[in-house]
Amino acid sequence: MNLIIAFMGAFLLALALTPWVRSKAVAWGAVDYPNQRKVHSGVMPRLGGLVIYTAFVPLALVGSSFAMPVIGLALGATLILFLGVADDIRGISPRVKLAGQTLAALAVVPFGVKVEFITNPFNNDLINNDPIGLGIFAVPITVLWLVAVTNAVNLIDGLDGLAGGVSCIASLTMAAVALTQLKVFGISSQTDIIALSLILAASILGFMKYNFHPASIFLGDSGSMLLGFSLAVISIMGLTKSTAAISVIIPMVVMGIPLLDTVFAIVRRFHENRPIFQPDREHLHHQLLARGFSHRQAVLLIYAVSLIMGASAVIMNLLTTNQAMLLLVILATLTLLAANRIGVIKRIPPKGELTKRSSNI
Repeated sequence: MNLIIAFMGAFLLALALTPWVRSKAVAWGAVDYPNQRKVHSGVMPRLGGLVIYTAFVPLALVGSSFAMPVIGLALGATLILFLGVADDIRGISPRVKLAGQTLAALAVVPFGVKVEFITNPFNNDLINNDPIGLGIFAVPITVLWLVAVTNAVNLIDGLDGLAGGVSCIASLTMAAVALTQLKVFGISSQTDIIALSLILAASILGFMKYNFHPASIFLGDSGSMLLGFSLAVISIMGLTKSTAAISVIIPMVVMGIPLLDTVFAIVRRFHENRPIFQPDREHLHHQLLARGFSHRQAVLLIYAVSLIMGASAVIMNLLTTNQAMLLLVILATLTLLAANRIGVIKRIPPKGELTKRSSNI
């Protein structure tokens, strides 16, 4: 019952707070101007991170009785929020942003949020498949994961409701995986993960009323980075703590869309001899729009793919190691084929663009 109250509280708080934050974003100059890379045509308020933070963090702390890892999550989320708000209002350089993300990632480590071991998913011996301790590499790997997911969610925030919806699906998936680990495998530590994931999902859902197309407020960097950071921390607190062989893979599947879009962007830019950090209009959502999908259709299609990946993660958690690896190979193959066909790995100009080029020859 307490979890239901916390879920509804986070949802209603986000729902009620968003209009106020929207008005303050305009007054404070936290607005997003259109340019050649963006799909919106007017000036839009941003600062959605303030809504998500206010609805999620206090209830997460109270609901967990101020457990040390959740205090670490709150501290890191606060640093990320300040970083994102500064970027939303004034704009900051990529180097400063990366330094701030790294600081926030390091801040959670003393509170027990750390990837201390990994399992070998290729070891089929259920008896002797002992976890591999990371030792001195634990902190660097933890920071790398937190910063990578934070930026991955930030990069997919290109359409109304896209980053929020994908993050909500990922959060609900983590709750489902944690629930199966609690009920099927008896891992009692997953109780807090279920609560954190559901409270975060509720915060997103309350905000999404105003963020889904046509949006009246954007997440901004404060929101997209906060969502990525929170999801990454929760995954370390829960999913990576299981000694099941496939547990090292599950968080990557849960966060599949943002992580893959980021990896494909790096591969694409490297292939085209462009700077890795140079922005472009060739992310997954851009390519779907270029191929004739409407704004809403593109977002819903990516939601559908995220749901498939989420369901796959839940199923993997219940399968034997061999069965889970087979499902992973099938999922990876289909993803690579679809990504190549759409053009997010190697850009394929839309038919209209090809026709235009041909007429100019």
